[in-house]
Amino acid sequence: MEFQLADLYECLCDADPDAPVLIAGSRVFSRIELDQRANRLAHHLLSQGIGRGDHVGVYAYNRSEWVECLLACWKIGAAAININFRYVVSELRYIWDNANMVALLYEDRFAANVRELAESFPGITCYTQLQTNKNPDVSGPGEAYEETLASQSPKRNFAARSEDDIYIVYTGGTTGMPKGAMWRHADLYNNIARPLAGEIKRPEDVARLSNNPLGMRTLTLSPLMHGGGQWPFVLTVLNGGVGLLPTSIRFDPEEILDMVEQHAVSTISLIGDAMARPIAETKQDQPERWDTHSLKAISTGGALLTDPVRRLLRQVFGKIYITGGIGSTEMGTAARETPAYDKNQGPRFALDERVAVLDEELRRIEPGQQGVGRLARCGDIPLGYYNAPEKTAEVFVTDPDGVRWVLPGDWARVEDDGTISLLGRGSQCINSGGEKIFPDEIEGVLVQHPKVRHAAVVGVPDPDWMERVVALIELMDEKDVIHLEEIQSHCRERLAGYKVPRQIVLGPIERTPTGKVDTVKATLRAKQATAS
Repeated sequence: MEFQLADLYECLCDADPDAPVLIAGSRVFSRIELDQRANRLAHHLLSQGIGRGDHVGVYAYNRSEWVECLLACWKIGAAAININFRYVVSELRYIWDNANMVALLYEDRFAANVRELAESFPGITCYTQLQTNKNPDVSGPGEAYEETLASQSPKRNFAARSEDDIYIVYTGGTTGMPKGAMWRHADLYNNIARPLAGEIKRPEDVARLSNNPLGMRTLTLSPLMHGGGQWPFVLTVLNGGVGLLPTSIRFDPEEILDMVEQHAVSTISLIGDAMARPIAETKQDQPERWDTHSLKAISTGGALLTDPVRRLLRQVFGKIYITGGIGSTEMGTAARETPAYDKNQGPRFALDERVAVLDEELRRIEPGQQGVGRLARCGDIPLGYYNAPEKTAEVFVTDPDGVRWVLPGDWARVEDDGTISLLGRGSQCINSGGEKIFPDEIEGVLVQHPKVRHAAVVGVPDPDWMERVVALIELMDEKDVIHLEEIQSHCRERLAGYKVPRQIVLGPIERTPTGKVDTVKATLRAKQATAS
C-alpha cells in the first residue's frame, strides 16, 4: 500500500500528540501543536481557493513556519515551492514564472523584492507575510501570518488525499537554471523515509514509531529551501523522531554546538567539509564548553567528507558513526557508503537492483569491466521536472528492457569488487587534451596536503589543450605560504600527470547556502586570475 505524507504525520500525531517533533532555534513544538498550526494555515489557503495541485511559494530563511507550510500543503494536496533566499530579482522572476505559484509566504525582510515582482504575477492571489521586523520601512502585499492563523480553525476536516499528490522541490541551480523535481508522495516516502520504518501496510502502522524507537534527534544544517534540508527532516519526523533546525541566517558553529548540548542531538545532517570542518574546529578550540556525548552520528549528503575532515571529526567527537550518501534532488537517496574506502578517491558505494552505472546504451556496467558511466537509479523516482518537458526527456530515460531510470549527471566507476567510486558531475568534467578529468578526484587529493583547508578544481580555456586544470585553494592559515610546485609534487604522488593542476589561485572559496562550492563563481575567478 502507498501513503500520502500528511496521513502518516497525522497517525503519528494521534498516537502520541504531546511528543516533541520540531525544534527551530529555541522554539519547541509538540506534534499536536505543529499539527494544529498547519491545520490553520491549510484552512486559510483553502479559503483563498487554493487546493490540490496548486503551488505555494516559501521565500524565507529557516523557521518553524517553513515546516508548517510544508505540512499544510500536504494536508490539502498542494505543493510548497522552495525559493532560494539569496536570489536577486532576475533569478526570483525565473522561479516565479516557472513554478506557476498561486500563493506566497515570505519574510518581511524580502518585502521590497516581493513588491517589485507582484505586479508582473497576477496569478499569485494570496500573499502572507512572516514577521522579522528586519525591513520595517518597506511594506509588502498580504496579511500578517500570525493574524491569519488566529482567524482559522485548528481542526482537521480536509478532503481525502491520494498517494499520487505531488511534492515539488527545486534543484539548487548549480548546473544551470533550477528545475522542479516532481515526486508522488508515495515515491518520496518510499525513497527517503520508508527504509528505516520497516513493515508498513497502512498509515496507522506508523503508530508503532510514535515513541521514537530509533532515538532520532536530527539537527539538519542544510536550509529548508533545499531538498538536502527538507529530506533529513522528513525522514526523521516520519520515523517518530525530532527534527531540529538552526535559525540563524548565517552558518554559526556555536549555535549548532549549543543545540547539540541543549537538546541531546543524536545526529547532525550536513553538507561536506564546508560545514563539518568549522564545527569540529570550534569544538576543538573550546573542548570543555559543550557536552556533545549525545552525538552518535554525522551524515553528509550533497558533498562528501574528505579523509582529513573525517579524522578531525573523530578526534574531536570521539567514536561516532560517519556516513555519506549518493543522491540528488532528482534521485533522492541512491546509495550509502560501504566500509571500503580509498584514501585518494574517497568512499565507495554499493550497487543494488535500484542503483547502477549505465553506459551509453543504458546498459549496466558490471564489476570487472572497469567501466565509467553515468550513475542511475530506478524504482521510486520523480515523474520528471515541472514545466520542463525537454529536460525531463533528457534526464528521465527508459532502457532497452523498458526500465525507467533517472540520470542526473553524476559519473561513476564500477570497481572490481562491485562497489562504485563517484567521480563527479559530467557538466563539471574538464577536457584536457582529450582526457576526461573529474574535479572531485583532484579535490580529494588536494585536501590531504597539510596546508590546504578547502579546494575547488575547475577548467579554464587553453589554446593548446582545450582546457587546463586550475585549483582554487583555501589555506589552513592565511599566513601559510604555498607554491604551485609544492602542490604539483603532492598531486603527482597520487594522480596521473594529466590531472595535476597547472595553476593555483589562493583565497577563500565561495559557496552556495547549502555548503557546496559555487562553481560558476569559482570558474569566473579562476579565469580572471589566470588571465592576469
